[in-house]
Amino acid sequence: MTSDPLPSWNDSAAKSAMLAFLPRVTDERSSDFIPVSDRVAVFDNDGTLWPENPIPFQAAFGLDELRRRVEADPELSASPMVQAALAGDFSKLLEDGYAGLREVIALTHAEVTIDAFRDAVEAWLAGARHPRFGRRYDELTYQPMQELLRLLDGRGFKNFIVSGGGTDFMRVWVERVYGIPHERVVGSTGRPSFELRDGVPVLTKSLEHLFINDKHAKPAGIHQFIGRRPIICCGNSDGDHAMLQYTTIGNPRPSFGLIVHHTDGEREYAYDAVTKSTGKLVAALAEAPARGWHVVDMKRDWKAVFGHPDS
Repeated sequence: MTSDPLPSWNDSAAKSAMLAFLPRVTDERSSDFIPVSDRVAVFDNDGTLWPENPIPFQAAFGLDELRRRVEADPELSASPMVQAALAGDFSKLLEDGYAGLREVIALTHAEVTIDAFRDAVEAWLAGARHPRFGRRYDELTYQPMQELLRLLDGRGFKNFIVSGGGTDFMRVWVERVYGIPHERVVGSTGRPSFELRDGVPVLTKSLEHLFINDKHAKPAGIHQFIGRRPIICCGNSDGDHAMLQYTTIGNPRPSFGLIVHHTDGEREYAYDAVTKSTGKLVAALAEAPARGWHVVDMKRDWKAVFGHPDS
């Protein structure tokens, strides 16, 4: 008797469809067989592999960094955008082409070496706790999606994270948490600068040539950094809408689209059209039936949301 490769999933249409799709594309005897080289799966991160409420985890890191810097230099609090960030007024930060957000990112993510930034993220992950769940942020990955990542990896797929989050932020922990190598992270980036300091090579983060990897930028990022069209796409919001379309519409190979729908206010959060954080889901959800995208109802379809703290 074959063991269940997705034990945290209830028997559902999405689970059945995935378990039917994989043999089609990995069995050499199948007319839909896809070579290992073309087995590319892309996953959004925030809201798809771990929560994005009450704010995205990178934003929580940025706010903690901002508070630390304001404490060291109180004059920074004179900025209206810093005030908005500390007050949680994210709509203000997103006005005028993300001008406020760029200012806050510059204070917390730019003009710091890659090594110093990595150390700051590691220290934050070690000490910070989610305000609702009381656990380390990197312990709050979705157990069902972790199982899917492992299942695909075992079937010869290359799993990529394609996220609006910062590439440097995710690369700190992504291999340890998801088993996905650093080079398979496609996120938002700025062009770093290089120099020799006392004969030692140093890369410093900057906001020059800033690329925000969200919405229509995701297919462009996939083409630029992966160079192969995915056949599996997993997302959770309208920020992933274009990526789902790129993966499934007119793809000459069989393809699979999956949307994680946040419906569980008891174990996680319940939202779609109205959300206090990122993750608005309207257009992609409406288009899902016509496109054959599989919608995972978190409350109904998942036996568990998070893994055990010691697992």
